[in-house]
Amino acid sequence: MKRPKSEKVDMIVSLTRQRSIQILLFIGFLYLLLVSLEIPLVFRVGSGVVSPDSLSRPPPLESEEDLEEREAPSRPLENISRNSLQPTPSRLTQFNKIISGLALETEAFESGLEDAVSEFYRSAKIATEVGKKFWDELESGKIHHIAKKKAEKESNSSCPHSISLSGGEFLAHGGVMLLPCGLTLGSHITLVGKPRVAHPEYDPQITMVRNGEESVMVSQFILELQGLNTVEGEDPPRILHFNPRLKGDWSGRPVIELNTCYRMQWGSAVRCEGWKSKANEETVDGQVKCEKWIRDDEGHSEQSKATWWLNRLIGRTKRMDIDWPFPFAEDKLFVLTLSAGFEGYHVTVDGKHVISFPYRTGFALEDATGLSAIGDIDVQSVLAASLPRSHPSFAPQQHLEKSRRWQAPLLPDGEVDLFIGILSAGNHFAERMAVRKSWMQHKLIKSSRIVARFFVALHARKEVNVELKKEAEFFGDIVIVPYMDNYDLVVLKTVAICEYGVRAVSAKYIMKCDDDTFVKVDSVMNEVRSVARAGSVYIGNINYYHKPLRYGKWAVTYEEWPEEDYPPYANGPGYIVSSDIARFVISNFERRKLRLFKMEDVSMGMWVEQFNSSKTVKYVHSFKYCQFGCIEDYHTAHYQSPRQMICLWNKLQRRVKPECCNMR
Repeated sequence: MKRPKSEKVDMIVSLTRQRSIQILLFIGFLYLLLVSLEIPLVFRVGSGVVSPDSLSRPPPLESEEDLEEREAPSRPLENISRNSLQPTPSRLTQFNKIISGLALETEAFESGLEDAVSEFYRSAKIATEVGKKFWDELESGKIHHIAKKKAEKESNSSCPHSISLSGGEFLAHGGVMLLPCGLTLGSHITLVGKPRVAHPEYDPQITMVRNGEESVMVSQFILELQGLNTVEGEDPPRILHFNPRLKGDWSGRPVIELNTCYRMQWGSAVRCEGWKSKANEETVDGQVKCEKWIRDDEGHSEQSKATWWLNRLIGRTKRMDIDWPFPFAEDKLFVLTLSAGFEGYHVTVDGKHVISFPYRTGFALEDATGLSAIGDIDVQSVLAASLPRSHPSFAPQQHLEKSRRWQAPLLPDGEVDLFIGILSAGNHFAERMAVRKSWMQHKLIKSSRIVARFFVALHARKEVNVELKKEAEFFGDIVIVPYMDNYDLVVLKTVAICEYGVRAVSAKYIMKCDDDTFVKVDSVMNEVRSVARAGSVYIGNINYYHKPLRYGKWAVTYEEWPEEDYPPYANGPGYIVSSDIARFVISNFERRKLRLFKMEDVSMGMWVEQFNSSKTVKYVHSFKYCQFGCIEDYHTAHYQSPRQMICLWNKLQRRVKPECCNMR
């Protein structure tokens, strides 16, 4: 019985093995069949794509010269065009080029003339030599550690909760109290001082000497909150300007004037002259802007006081306002407290509210890093309290928002309608970032029909240059003109703008503006189109028959400019020239026949006038290219702080008609 059962098991195992072998043979046959069909197909399809050269191994590198000449493999961008597999090498080179193509050779600035013109060229030669040295150091990476140490030092600085100075200490600090971390909501500063007795002034700034008089009796002082850490090397912005005028104002009465100032551009002054603000006027945290005080012309006689007492005795319940005298008096101590509220600053004197001043667009509490006092005042003591404990970043490069959203698009292969060159300084990081986030987001710029670039020279502080190079490499919108920056040499940036506009981007028109200029791109482009058939054009807010200033900060000597008048020239914050004028400028510069003058806008007017002698130029004048501030329906607005730039852009997004972000 057991034997038959064993035979059945052996039979089943044998059949199973045979079937497994059959299945394996079938699979092997099917694989060979598929391979035999696929190989000819591959050779037929791929014969037009694959070549023997492409399959060959590249030759080995035999020297460092080979390494420098060999191009690196192209690295695909994030957004690849549907019409091309990868960006062309020429466009990548243009995008990554951060050094101006302008040939700044020291020989070009050599002059044998012993005058002010020669001094200009000597300065240009020195600035070029130093700039080349700085750039070589920057490229070698020798100075990168400086920026790192600087950042560590700033992060370790303290933020005291309060600061107090005696009158002597305040004077020893130059009449300035430093507020390391600015102010915050609820911060307050108390100053004890004494106005000085009025003295004669023969050239007063707040009034004019009348006929028959030699002087005016003046007693005034100024308290200012200043942005000392905003941009080094420039006048700090006046975040709050508080100016009590006890005597000497043009009105003949004591007044208090308040204002703000950014890059020498003053806002609209608020004058409190003793009249209380009207009931329908805007308040600041519920406080009126100007309190009432006794004026000389109000007729506060004994009779009026007697009438009030009589009305009081007979039971009349009419409300009586208490009138206080002007809060400051000559040679009399006062206690002034300045506090930061939700909507603005509030000033009390000897415990009485005097003035409230609303915050203005473009100025922030954290920017107020210093309190200064000048004029006819003796400061006894100063106390600042409730200051912020956390350290805001005052390093300008920290304003950079390194997002790909703000990167410049690649340069187009063909012509562009307009190239906008923006003059900027190395440490103007916040200004450049505001431009990127505002009008440079216009669709005409994002589509590369219009191209905009910043033109920056090297800064005296090496750590600034380190950050500048990083910024240029990331955003792709900075052209570095390799000379040591100097206001008198800004004309070299203008020449560089012309060179870039006609050679790097092949623009039909070139516009120059500043980094505190807001450009309404579509309005400017419409004006350019309107004169497209006029040939050579020069567009802007054009000055005629302007004379050089022979004294003051902007003085021009006769050696620098011997003529009595300037040629017609467009104001520097925004003007446009056609490409043929720009080519003329570059050609004459490279042939060392271009006359250079320290005022770049006058220089352009001079070059256009010279060009006009051989070919007619159409001058187009418009006040809408604002020289100072902003006007309604502007083409450009000047002296706009970074916050005002964003404000103007936001308004344009909501409305078609441009509106200013004027101070309240």
